[in-house]
Amino acid sequence: MKKFAVLLMLLVSTTCWGQEWAEQRLGSSPRHSEWVNIKNGDRTVKAFVAYPERSDKAPVVLVIHEIFGLTDWARLLTDELAEAGYIAVAPDLLSGSAPDGGGTASLGGNDAARNAIAKLDPEQITGDLTAALDYATQLPASNGKVSVAGFCWGGTQSFRFATNSDAIEQAFVFYGTAPTDRAELERISAPVYGFYAENDARVNATLENTEKQMAQVGKTFRPVIYSGGGHGFMRAGDMPDASPGNKSAMFQAWKRWLILLESLNG
Repeated sequence: MKKFAVLLMLLVSTTCWGQEWAEQRLGSSPRHSEWVNIKNGDRTVKAFVAYPERSDKAPVVLVIHEIFGLTDWARLLTDELAEAGYIAVAPDLLSGSAPDGGGTASLGGNDAARNAIAKLDPEQITGDLTAALDYATQLPASNGKVSVAGFCWGGTQSFRFATNSDAIEQAFVFYGTAPTDRAELERISAPVYGFYAENDARVNATLENTEKQMAQVGKTFRPVIYSGGGHGFMRAGDMPDASPGNKSAMFQAWKRWLILLESLNG
């Protein structure tokens, strides 16, 4: 059993970092994407930006990556959002964290990315996201409306950013947890939509209290739990060997997400 657990951990690590399938799909995309440098004071944050093919100005989705950093799948997700008609801006919040001064790609693996994420200053994260939001609103192709979406660790950061910015229209939290400080929740001005997995007791155990706290401070929080899904189902459901539960959860979550995003096109 112990050997099986070790092998399973190695498989998960390899699956998250080695994402040739995502890189191949991204490479065949007809949409324009590019790397940009965004300034947060003296700090430079690299970000991946994908553009939709549309004749009018588009809303922006600010994408916050998982605990593994700005992986190929995170970049693929930006392209999938662009395919749906949205400009997607995905900052690498691990910019400058590698020994050579690089970001996610220079760290070399999941463990190094996790360790680097754990060392990030919360105020730096907020500053990086605010700088990315400011960049997004000034894009000539943007209609000025920005939502934020995060996954896993990024889901938690999406909820947290909603407490620190009144410039976002919506916050989408994919299997992330909420701040526990009531004063932080009171600062939220945008509706928060949660996307959770049936098989994720660790995160789901926090939902009842989050719903209660958000109701007490008069804020909108609408969580949905997707049957059959596990933690990380948006990535796992996108993989070539996705389980039926994760694939279904991902499909249902995308359907709901796109309906919610549609309001930003007005």
